[in-house]
Amino acid sequence: MRILSIDYGKKRTGIAVTDPLQIIAGGLATVSTSELYDFLVSYIAREPVECIVVGEPRQPNGQPSENLARVQQFVNRWRKHQTIPVEYYDERFTSVLAHRAMIDAGLKRKARQDKALVDEVSATILLQDFLESRRKPLP
Repeated sequence: MRILSIDYGKKRTGIAVTDPLQIIAGGLATVSTSELYDFLVSYIAREPVECIVVGEPRQPNGQPSENLARVQQFVNRWRKHQTIPVEYYDERFTSVLAHRAMIDAGLKRKARQDKALVDEVSATILLQDFLESRRKPLP
């Protein structure tokens, strides 16, 4: 089963997904936030998903960001109508890391200004970090 991650935004939401063995995360899509719920329902009808990881928006000092209320509304709606569990995961600095990854990958400035791509890369970084946090250290 796969794990999905969401970098929830006011206008757009980046989505990433693991491979079926949950080894690596990859970008899936960036969708209009107003279409997110239906997109997820449709995707889950085609692919088995174990859980959804939602970025918990916080300011660098740990305080909730203005987007947290919107994220919580979406999660509450999801939990009310769907059975796939949702987990919050700290998303601080994912956008900064996404820009750094895009630079390191050699993307030109115009591509790095594509906010939809940044959202998808942010969701991928969020999910990869979540996966790594679940792995037990080797003895």
